[in-house]
Amino acid sequence: MPPPPSTGHDLATLRAELDGIDDALHTLLIRRAEKVHAVGALGVKGTVPLRPGREAAIIRRLLAQNAGQVLPNLAIVRIWRELLAAMMQQQRPMRITVAELAELPGMTALAREHFGAAAPVHIRRSAAQAVSEVSAGTAGAAILPLPADGETDAAAWWTALLHTDDPRMHVVARLPFWAPRGEGGASVQALVVCAAAPDPSGHDRSLLGMELPADISRARLMTIMTAAGFMPGPTILRRHDPTLRALVDVEGFVTDSDPRLARLPTLRPPVVVGAYAVPIGEP
Repeated sequence: MPPPPSTGHDLATLRAELDGIDDALHTLLIRRAEKVHAVGALGVKGTVPLRPGREAAIIRRLLAQNAGQVLPNLAIVRIWRELLAAMMQQQRPMRITVAELAELPGMTALAREHFGAAAPVHIRRSAAQAVSEVSAGTAGAAILPLPADGETDAAAWWTALLHTDDPRMHVVARLPFWAPRGEGGASVQALVVCAAAPDPSGHDRSLLGMELPADISRARLMTIMTAAGFMPGPTILRRHDPTLRALVDVEGFVTDSDPRLARLPTLRPPVVVGAYAVPIGEP
């Protein structure tokens, strides 16, 4: 049976309590903003204030505490994504450039979902243009489509990350972070690239870029990766005689100092293209 309707007095009391809770929440938000400002003051001036690994760890921790789910998990994600995005912009205003391609609508919506409704988002019609803005420093991060087999040279933006020139760019996140998509939500997926190294979240995957002899098959490459100690997943291959360029998604957070990289028989040293926190809802 539904509860009996509240009396006017009961409603007034509840509203007063809610007002007190709102005031307390606001006070805590101000305190958090002050701590974020202090953290930013300790950082290196000019660096990108993007820490998607830490943000992912925060949201996972809060969801683990939300066992009763009086507040839906999706609400937790949305509230904290807006909060974290606002705090990031507080440390250093950062422009987001989005490769909004005609064949992949929804990239801009995905960017705003992750970086906040008020984030300064600039739309570009090619992935290459978005990457070049990050390289030039005119954008703090680029939202780019997932690499795919058979894409054109112009679409294969990830090949630019095989170069380790300054500023070195990395993949630092995968979107959407909340994998279960509600009705009307952006269904496209993307990677985030910025001129900073990724940070670990505790449950991550990494992207390795390699240049190999052109005659190596996909099956042979998987065998090579496994023998080196990696657990490979989705793999993109681009053949350009006499070489083969490969982008391999592997389990775990891999850094440039990982000894397994030296076990790969590549033509040039393999490159850690980046890493990302595994989205919530994926194994």
